[in-house]
Amino acid sequence: MSKRHLSYAVGSVAIGACAWAILARAAEPASVAQPNGSRLAVVWSSGDPDVAHRVCLMYTHAAVKNRWFNEVRLIVWGPSARLLAGDKDLQAKIKEMMKDGVNVQACIVCADSYGVTEALRSLGIEVNAMGRPLTDFLKSDYKVLTF
Repeated sequence: MSKRHLSYAVGSVAIGACAWAILARAAEPASVAQPNGSRLAVVWSSGDPDVAHRVCLMYTHAAVKNRWFNEVRLIVWGPSARLLAGDKDLQAKIKEMMKDGVNVQACIVCADSYGVTEALRSLGIEVNAMGRPLTDFLKSDYKVLTF
């Protein structure tokens, strides 16, 4: 085998080993706690119920239940505030998520603009100005995910 072919073979083996390592890591138990500083802030802004039920809240809840992060926050922002205030199923899901450890906050400017501030507070959601906290999350070690 020529040096060139040997070099390609070694490269292929290295790539295969890397792929195997990635797949093996993905197969690790989901309940393994992450190191300190592993924090997630999910910004839920979509007013689409399918995005809420089938993506945003599903992932956020799984992240806390499976301990993928040490801290999980959900920020209700924009049209999601109106959607949440009017959807009993989403309200039940949010209460379950809060019971399981998700810290849920809502933007007061958004909630006020939709007239749902008191409805969100009645769910036990902290409703405050969120521009500065979100900026701090973005500048810190939080992983910020937006739906």
